[in-house]
Amino acid sequence: MNTHIESGSGVNLPNEKLLKLKGIREQWMLLGLAAPAILIIVAIILIPVGWLFYLSFVGSSGEFSLEHYQKMIEYKSYARVFLVTFQVSILTTVLCILIGYPLAYFLAHLPQRLAAIFMLAVLLPFWTSLLVRTYAWLVLLQKKGILNDFAIYMGLWETPVKLVHNMTGTLIGMAHIMLPFLVLPLYGAMRRIERDVMHAASNLGATPIQAFWNVFFPLSLPGMVAGSLIVFVLCLGFYVTPAVLGGGRVVMVATQITAILEQQFNWGAASALGVVLLIATLIILYAATRLLKLDSVLFGQD
Repeated sequence: MNTHIESGSGVNLPNEKLLKLKGIREQWMLLGLAAPAILIIVAIILIPVGWLFYLSFVGSSGEFSLEHYQKMIEYKSYARVFLVTFQVSILTTVLCILIGYPLAYFLAHLPQRLAAIFMLAVLLPFWTSLLVRTYAWLVLLQKKGILNDFAIYMGLWETPVKLVHNMTGTLIGMAHIMLPFLVLPLYGAMRRIERDVMHAASNLGATPIQAFWNVFFPLSLPGMVAGSLIVFVLCLGFYVTPAVLGGGRVVMVATQITAILEQQFNWGAASALGVVLLIATLIILYAATRLLKLDSVLFGQD
């Protein structure tokens, strides 16, 4: 026997129907509250991306055409550009993990006040212009730069080593710029790990190395995965650092897009490059989510 409740309209409705109506009303209220944010997202993201998609299918004659995508298949230079882009992004992410994990581990085991002071050194690059930091590395790494002079003085090598205008300089500069984006989420994840868990592992007979790899490291994975994804995605669209420290020898997609617009003023070809990079990035992120089960790692789902 169903229990009935009298609604505001004077009609008796079952409990289930009334709850369903309330749920729909709440959903519409939430949608109304989120409407300004949705409009902003549509205005600054969806419309420009849609416009790029449209321009990538407009040929030189002004009609619908796949000529820009056909050129990307025919000319091997485009494949090299994408290969360099993903190569630089992956290597930068790996360097940030190798440097950032020990740094975050060190900060996480410091007292709170002391860790806050050291964290200022990690956040300091955010207060400096990206262009200034890039040119600072150019001064440090060039053949007559401070690093080469110091290394020669210390006897590490006899002649200046080429550390800039190549892949080495690009990776050094990008790793320095991207490092805070990995350290911050990783540090937060490590700070949330209870020290009693490590003590319990030690009491059960685990060595410090076993306790780290079997207990601490798996618990820190959410922060490392989140930081790595942030670094990887940001690196895909980098322009300033590869252009300055790469010296024209490290050509990434953003650099190629700029060259096409400056030399040819071809919005269609530039848009096609951007569209392919976007689709490739989404495919890689989706594959990583499926293969690495990032949902369970990040959100603790089974």
